[in-house]
Amino acid sequence: MTSFSLRQVKLRPGEQHRDELEIELTAFDFGGQRYLPVPDKVPAEFEITRATTGTVFALAFTTRLYGPCYRCLGDAVLELQIRAREYQDESAQDEEMRTEYVDGNNIDLSAWARDAIALALPEQIVCRDDCAGLCSECGKNLNDEPHTHEEQHRDPRWAALDALRDEL
Repeated sequence: MTSFSLRQVKLRPGEQHRDELEIELTAFDFGGQRYLPVPDKVPAEFEITRATTGTVFALAFTTRLYGPCYRCLGDAVLELQIRAREYQDESAQDEEMRTEYVDGNNIDLSAWARDAIALALPEQIVCRDDCAGLCSECGKNLNDEPHTHEEQHRDPRWAALDALRDEL
């Protein structure tokens, strides 16, 4: 887990602190599949800006996720460029104005990075944009073996409705 001590930075309103550090990323599950960030430590730009009413945190990094393709279950690689911002109003009583990543004098950069990656993910992680997926009849990878099945197999659960259609 990577965290940053906010005690080491004393800023007045309008001042800014920039730092380059390595953030430790953990594997996470998405759609029931496990995706691994490679490498598990990535260089990141971390920025703290003191405003008159609070503090603005910015985090930027690039990561690659490796895991299964959503359509064909082959290997998929997804490269993401992350730019995240958080705001902390120290004087606000409302929890909405406080970032959940700041705990006391530390900011949890690993948890923030993980959540930023989750928000940047597409609906489906695929090996390529035109992935054909798996055949619904035989389960073969349609990217490797494009084919069609000649005879149509009707699901036996629809037999009663097929008989009713034939009567009409």
